[in-house]
Amino acid sequence: MKDPAIRSNRMQCLCALVSASIVVLGVCIGVTMNLTTLYDENFDHMGLQTFCMFTVNSNILTALAMMLCIPYTVDGLRTGYYHLPDWVVILMHMAVTAISLNFLISLCILAPVKGFALIYGGSRFFLHGVCPVLAILTFCFFICSHLIRLKESFLALIPVFIYAVLYFIMVVVIGEEHGGWNDFYGFATRLPVWIPAIVIMPLTFGLATLLRLAHNKTCLNRRAKDAELYREAYSGKDLREVIAEMARSRRTEMKTKSIVVPSQVIGYMIENTGSDLDPQEACRIYFETFVKDA
Repeated sequence: MKDPAIRSNRMQCLCALVSASIVVLGVCIGVTMNLTTLYDENFDHMGLQTFCMFTVNSNILTALAMMLCIPYTVDGLRTGYYHLPDWVVILMHMAVTAISLNFLISLCILAPVKGFALIYGGSRFFLHGVCPVLAILTFCFFICSHLIRLKESFLALIPVFIYAVLYFIMVVVIGEEHGGWNDFYGFATRLPVWIPAIVIMPLTFGLATLLRLAHNKTCLNRRAKDAELYREAYSGKDLREVIAEMARSRRTEMKTKSIVVPSQVIGYMIENTGSDLDPQEACRIYFETFVKDA
């Protein structure tokens, strides 16, 4: 029977792996459809020109962030210890904020003007609809490794700010007649330039804040459930023997001499059972037992 802490960690790992992989696949399908469509009577930017669009760039950034998650989930399934580095979760927050802005603009601005069938047809079904929604769900409900801090939310403004500056230069400063871009989002021709200039960044930060709150709530709920699980499974038991048995179990299941000490899981076990066991000693027990039984 698998150790309950390892079993819980493995389930989180599986959820993250499946959801992140689906987002990556959806983005690949949508971008490939754009690249292989050389002409579309309703959209000028097909083929290689598709990379001018914030829709495509935000989806690609999100896919890259999700791809970074996948190796850690695969390794987590192999070793029984799934943990995402903080910087991966922060990058994912930046990317999902950008793709959420893309979703909001396509839903509330582009679709009412150009029609929902057009904005959500073809490759745009993936890039405007499926991928943004799945990315938001993945980040908010299936990624539980790092609490996003308020100051980290400001990092989510960076991709949008970079694209906004580029868009302004290519559309307003250079202009289509001089080799720049046409105003395909209508921010400079349908509206005074100053309106999107003062609205976009606060809107982006608002989205980043909402995503942060939802993500952090899921993280805290997961930690609370794990804490309850640890208390029920390990309270009153000798954690030294529990950790040793965990190491023996993992050594048998893995059938390999490579070792990854699940330090975070062990730390949570100690924290939530009230044990006076030192975390370093606990990790040493795991390592020595694993090596001894190799």
